[in-house]
Amino acid sequence: MTKTDTVGPENVPPTPSHTVGPFYGYALPFPGGEDIAPQGHPDTVTVHGYVYDGEGRPLPDALLELWGPDPEGNLPTTDGSMRRDPASGGFLGRNGVEFTGFGRIQTDADGHWYARTLRPGARGRSAPYLSVCVFARGLLVHLFTRVYLPGDAAALSADPLLSRLEADRRDTLVAKDEGRGTYRFDIRLQGEGETVFLEFT
Repeated sequence: MTKTDTVGPENVPPTPSHTVGPFYGYALPFPGGEDIAPQGHPDTVTVHGYVYDGEGRPLPDALLELWGPDPEGNLPTTDGSMRRDPASGGFLGRNGVEFTGFGRIQTDADGHWYARTLRPGARGRSAPYLSVCVFARGLLVHLFTRVYLPGDAAALSADPLLSRLEADRRDTLVAKDEGRGTYRFDIRLQGEGETVFLEFT
């Protein structure tokens, strides 16, 4: 090796950057994961929003799981969110009739997600809400949060979780009513306006 071939910090090209995994885009999303409500159900609502990182950039590869009770507050026990053909193993889709209460949604290239579900009913002393689990790049442990739907101010103010939060933190858990059965709920993983996340012990 000649002197000009010497490898040193001044002439070593940088190594490629790597995004911290894990990655959830393979095998976990399934067709129709966003269609939680039975087809044509008159009480279907749409909840949608964006997932943002700590710098306010939308995440195009986040994955959300949603669970919610039916409008009477009962937890569904029906299978069928992700049915498979027993012969081929291929995806059959939802049966389109029974409410399973579960959905799995991947954000699109703009970081947007949506789900069509039934408005959840209240359970116990809690105001009605949807449970959300967030998977995203750089998150080695998934995050849990809730989506409360507006419409019953008394129930929201009496909710055991919401009533313990400061107003600005509480607002990160309550979706915005956009009218015609559509609600906006953005998830901010860090930084200003960070969504309240729950820890279960």
